[in-house]
Amino acid sequence: MATTIRKAVIPAAGLGSRLLPLTKAIPKEMLPVGDKPVIEHTVRELVASGITDITIVVSGGKSLIQDHFRPNPALVAQLRADGKTAYADAVEEVGELSRLGHITYLDQHGPYGNGTPVLNAARNFGDEPMLVLWPDDVFVAEVPRAQQLIRAYEATSCPVLALLPMRPAESGRYGVPLVKEDLGEGQLRITGLVEKPAPQDAPSAFAAIGGYVITPGIVDELREQTKRWYEHREGEIYLTDAINAYAASRAVYGQVIQGSWYDTGNPADYLVAQFASALSHPDYGPLLRRLTRELDGGADA
Repeated sequence: MATTIRKAVIPAAGLGSRLLPLTKAIPKEMLPVGDKPVIEHTVRELVASGITDITIVVSGGKSLIQDHFRPNPALVAQLRADGKTAYADAVEEVGELSRLGHITYLDQHGPYGNGTPVLNAARNFGDEPMLVLWPDDVFVAEVPRAQQLIRAYEATSCPVLALLPMRPAESGRYGVPLVKEDLGEGQLRITGLVEKPAPQDAPSAFAAIGGYVITPGIVDELREQTKRWYEHREGEIYLTDAINAYAASRAVYGQVIQGSWYDTGNPADYLVAQFASALSHPDYGPLLRRLTRELDGGADA
């Protein structure tokens, strides 16, 4: 029987260069989607999925993330004294996430690449499987994406990647899995990933998007990559490379996620995420729809 997953890593050490100049002073993880910074959506998803230990891997200039989740009883008390109960409750709830998720912070150390923060965090987790979620993704789903990944791991005891169907023309944006077997209910046996293939070269109609269950075997592959990097000082450490090396001889699965995914890592996708969040809000949605109709009418005129 698979070990229950209770630990998760959020790599948040990136520069956010695709969103400059927005991210010159504000970490991309703290940009708002709806009434919450994007990283809070990820933390809430993990807590709702039963995760009790969250490590956020950061770099210099990311102190705002820690400030956001740090409890602030003085502010809460002042808001309550001023009769601003709803605001006090909201601030208190964010601080409570830090306790429920037992959030800790780790400074990134080592070569560049998205595998490095995973390896950094794994040193604190021992031989336990862990979830890895990126902090610039927002998923809206009846069952949280993290919980769907955990269920897939519990059924297989193997590494699991979050997948979504994609249009062929979009293949150049994603890692595309090589599918060995369709097991039904959205579960696929895969033998690796092809990074950003041309549409005619895409090996399947699925995209690997932000979400992984990483097992100790994948961590071992990351260690081997890092060892070779220190010997040659070339390239970067990528999670995809570790997954492909592992999948060459052992089982890896993909889980097609039920829900809507919003990427916030570039200006166009960030705008879409903002728009979708506003449309789903009970107060902002009607206002935005009315404004859209008015603007459409003005354009027609």
